[in-house]
Amino acid sequence: MVQITLPDGSQREYPGPVTVAEVAASIGSGLAKAALAGKVNGTVVDTSYLIDADSALSIITGKDADGLEVIRHSTAHLLAYAVKELFPEAQVTIGPVIEHGFFYDFSYKRPFTPEDLAAIEKKMVALASLDEPVVRRVLPRDEAVAYFKVLGEHYKAEIIESIPADQEVSLYREGKFEDLCRGPHVPSTGKLKHFKLMKVAGAYWRGDHKNEMLQRVYGTAWATKDELQQHLTMLEEAEKRDHRKLGRELDLFHIDEHSPGTVFWHPKGWTLWQGVEQYMRKVYQDNGYQEVKGPQIIDKSLWEKTGHWDKYRENMFITESEKRDYALKPMNCPGHILIYKHGIKSYRDLPLRFGEFGACHRNEPSGGLHGIMRVRAFTQDDGHIFCTEDQIQSEVVAFTTLLQKVYKDFGFTNIIYKLSTRPEKRIGTEESWDRAENALAEGLRASGCDFEYLPGEGAFYGPKIEYTLKDALGRPWQCGTIQVDPNLPERLDAEFVGEDGSRHRPIMLHRAIVGSLERFIGILIEESAGALPTWLAPVQLAVLNITDAQAEYCENVAKTLRNQGLRVNLDLRNEKITYKIREHSMQKLPYLLVIGDKEAGAGSVAVRARGGKDLGVMTLEAFSAMVHSDIASKSLVESERTDG
Repeated sequence: MVQITLPDGSQREYPGPVTVAEVAASIGSGLAKAALAGKVNGTVVDTSYLIDADSALSIITGKDADGLEVIRHSTAHLLAYAVKELFPEAQVTIGPVIEHGFFYDFSYKRPFTPEDLAAIEKKMVALASLDEPVVRRVLPRDEAVAYFKVLGEHYKAEIIESIPADQEVSLYREGKFEDLCRGPHVPSTGKLKHFKLMKVAGAYWRGDHKNEMLQRVYGTAWATKDELQQHLTMLEEAEKRDHRKLGRELDLFHIDEHSPGTVFWHPKGWTLWQGVEQYMRKVYQDNGYQEVKGPQIIDKSLWEKTGHWDKYRENMFITESEKRDYALKPMNCPGHILIYKHGIKSYRDLPLRFGEFGACHRNEPSGGLHGIMRVRAFTQDDGHIFCTEDQIQSEVVAFTTLLQKVYKDFGFTNIIYKLSTRPEKRIGTEESWDRAENALAEGLRASGCDFEYLPGEGAFYGPKIEYTLKDALGRPWQCGTIQVDPNLPERLDAEFVGEDGSRHRPIMLHRAIVGSLERFIGILIEESAGALPTWLAPVQLAVLNITDAQAEYCENVAKTLRNQGLRVNLDLRNEKITYKIREHSMQKLPYLLVIGDKEAGAGSVAVRARGGKDLGVMTLEAFSAMVHSDIASKSLVESERTDG
């Protein structure tokens, strides 16, 4: 007898070994039809998996996260099947599941075209409609190598040859196509109904630029038609909000081939940058941080002491002068320790909080660069807190509260909190790790934050908290962090004089709220679809005349508002007012002041808010009070996220 325990605790007995599919059928025909896989004692398996001992089992359907992964994995194989049907000479390589979908890399004599992509997707639909069973078999390694060489699939053979000779490998067949895979897969291709191919990109074999450039076909797959459509709609909206597109349209910045991975900020973009930086500078000043500034280039001897020269050198920009090697700093922390060490520190000086808008350089691969989101030169709102072990928790509470306020001011209220704990390879005692992890956890609890643990994801020197915000499209962005580090103070010999008169090592807390200013501004642009809140908008309002008769009054209005610190565009061009309104509206300005003879005669302004909202005629004083109130509130209303 085989006893199966189901998720609700109920048990079923079978006279002998039984497959996952047979268990599902014994429960009900609906479940049998919906079953994509099973989870036996915590392991996801095919529905054909034979259970021959008492086990815990849950039936996986499209409603489960595991089911969605099985769908995507199986759809990647369906893609490869379709490519081989249409392009028999193509060789298949690897095809993993990724967030929201999958990709598969192919070796082929020419690039796939958009027309090819459409044909491949059409063939996938046709193959899925055949509802062919997906069948698993196992071969010894060497036999599998020989099999794929006969098929002409040399990449597959190379993959299998890297597996130890005494191991077996599993293959999955659907129709005429068989592929190497650990599985599991859906029971038949008819389960794959809701997918779409997205794009083709280049990818080197095994990620090595010395190898052949392959063609990577990306796709997305979902359990239901509605989920697929929602995802495609989100992608359409994300494309409209792409910060690179909006950066061009709003004349904020550009990326130039003469300096890849760096940003050329235009006047309006630099105004936005300054808005973020000056806001964060005020945050420093109001919360006990002392702003410092370290050098850009530091001798390699310091990087050797910190360990970066050995472990991070390939990502550092190196230079030489007078037979000495230097590196452009990839991070600010070593410099902050040198500032800390300049002079004797007492326990009375702690916690000591340093902040820097530090420009850093990292030699990121060109293929990984992405607008201003991922660059080689960036500036961090970098801060380091030197404190005692007993002060960690209170500093975490203060930092978390501060981060929440900053994110709220920028329009983000949905924050995810994660605590990364000790990795397998680490330094320090178990007791010190216990104290550090507990201090971070208690700091989050004291701040009223629900959080999840990320076991083993901490740095080798200490645990950390990650603060991830979600934008208007529900996309996560990990920006903030606070990390416990006793390692760098030890390596660079940082000390303080304790209450007992002896020397002690401080704990260093690495912390950032927005992280890279470039990346955070990119997030802001996409969050707001370029319709930035009034306090951040590079141009807050435009003053538009209808005819030349109002030019002098418009000049006086613009001058008055500029003297109040507002960023004003005065447009006296001899153009139709409808043209000027449309042009400035496309620039997503928060306010337009339209002035004709009536307004000029009465000393008033006609106000239009972003999104075409007519706020009517009001005195200049009333408008000024309204816009200054808007700025002070740092509001980001829902209409501003979507209008435009």
